[in-house]
Amino acid sequence: MRPANLVICLSAGAVLAIASGCRQDMHNQPKLQPMEHSTFFADGRASRPLVRGTVARGHLRDDRAYTTGRGKSGYAKEFPMPVTAELLQRGRKRYDIYCTPCHDRTGEGNGMIVQRGFPQPPNLHEQRLREAAPGYLVHAIAFGQGRMPAYNIQVNPNDRWAIAAYIEALQLSQHANLTDAPETEQRALENAGE
Repeated sequence: MRPANLVICLSAGAVLAIASGCRQDMHNQPKLQPMEHSTFFADGRASRPLVRGTVARGHLRDDRAYTTGRGKSGYAKEFPMPVTAELLQRGRKRYDIYCTPCHDRTGEGNGMIVQRGFPQPPNLHEQRLREAAPGYLVHAIAFGQGRMPAYNIQVNPNDRWAIAAYIEALQLSQHANLTDAPETEQRALENAGE
């Protein structure tokens, strides 16, 4: 290697080594640690109180019926969003995670915890639960019911409604009549049975 090329390579290497070891972004500033004393603020506290009226991003609960399933006139009788195949698939996934340990995959209440000796939860196919408003199911998911714990921290409001929609589909799958299907499907089902 020629001496001029060697000098250029060594110079470039030195510049890269210096540049990579130099961090002048936000690392060289005073940092306030929680619960420590601070001379910056007049009250001497590093921890600042929350600004009145602020809500953590994604946690605004301005529609009580949507977040709890219960509004001023009782449990919500309608879903606040269209019940689509995607919503039912999401509900099934959330149901499998949060509900099957107790209610099992069919909703009959023979989940793994029952097999391990815990008390059996209600069968989701009971008449009173089949007739319950979707808001009742959402409210039970959010705040618990009987021995069932509250899942308002683990399950967000949209997923509560998705689970309620899936439970209704699960109930319908076990208690459907031919007349519940659209007319075109009724004919196809009748023809398939022959």
